[in-house]
Amino acid sequence: MNQMDKTGSSLSSLHNNNEDSFEFVVGMEQAGERLDKYVTESMEDGAFSRTQIQDWIKAAAVLVNGKPAKANYKLAENDTVGVTVPEPENAIIEPEDIPLSIVYEDADVIVINKPRGMVVHPAVGHASGTVVNALMHHCKDLSGINGVMRPGIVHRIDKDTSGLLMAAKNDLAHASLAAQLKAHTVTRKYVALVHGNMPHDHGTVDAPIGRDPNDRKLFTVTERGSKHAVTHFAVIERLGDYTLLELKLETGRTHQIRVHMKYIGHPLAGDPLYGRNKPIGMKGQALHAAVLGFDHPRTGEYLEFEAPIPGDMAHELLILQQR
Repeated sequence: MNQMDKTGSSLSSLHNNNEDSFEFVVGMEQAGERLDKYVTESMEDGAFSRTQIQDWIKAAAVLVNGKPAKANYKLAENDTVGVTVPEPENAIIEPEDIPLSIVYEDADVIVINKPRGMVVHPAVGHASGTVVNALMHHCKDLSGINGVMRPGIVHRIDKDTSGLLMAAKNDLAHASLAAQLKAHTVTRKYVALVHGNMPHDHGTVDAPIGRDPNDRKLFTVTERGSKHAVTHFAVIERLGDYTLLELKLETGRTHQIRVHMKYIGHPLAGDPLYGRNKPIGMKGQALHAAVLGFDHPRTGEYLEFEAPIPGDMAHELLILQQR
């Protein structure tokens, strides 16, 4: 159902040592925009100011079709804009004594159950209180492949998504886990409460995801400038106007589950970006990373972990079950 098989290369997020690299393809709607305005609005969560972007343009960290351009350059449709974001100079991330719910830990890997509302790594507006701050206090060493802002971080889950997250304590572990993610061999199962009565007991959403041309801070299903994305779902329980689902990720695009569920007409309950204006008794989307499995980077043994649905989401389910 709802299958599309077009892929593209508009946006790619690559981790290269201490840098993040992004690539955008200009759509028809953005043709004629200034380069600095386009890049500022394209970066996720408005993380960088227009002044910062202008500095990067002057330093040739922003390229148009592989060549430097001026901030006032007027973009044309299908222009490729490449952005290299260097680590902040003198960035200091402080360890913080924040309790962690540790599910598994050894000399190479740590798996935690992240609470809803906790950001994974420091960024603009979230300099402290993150998973990274907590990990730096708890662990003596973390991998450095993703730079000083994201030590140990191999993958992310959204701030208001709860559940299992793995981190690497050394570069060997990081490289192995990252390769498994790229090969789609990591088991990632989520539990989600969605709007509506899902008509199918199970199915697959195979639909490419890219930037929303109307709001580039959001993502959407699109054939233009997109990346292949596949989500498998199965109904756990039907609850009147809602359905409880298990979702298995085959790929791991930003906001993938949230975008795919909206696309098939069953957005996540409580989702402030992609959901319906129908508040529930919990903050953020009703989405929990319940199962995480991977091959241990040193021993090769397959490990799988499960985290129970958090209390706020369980409470919402109980209310629906009692109706």
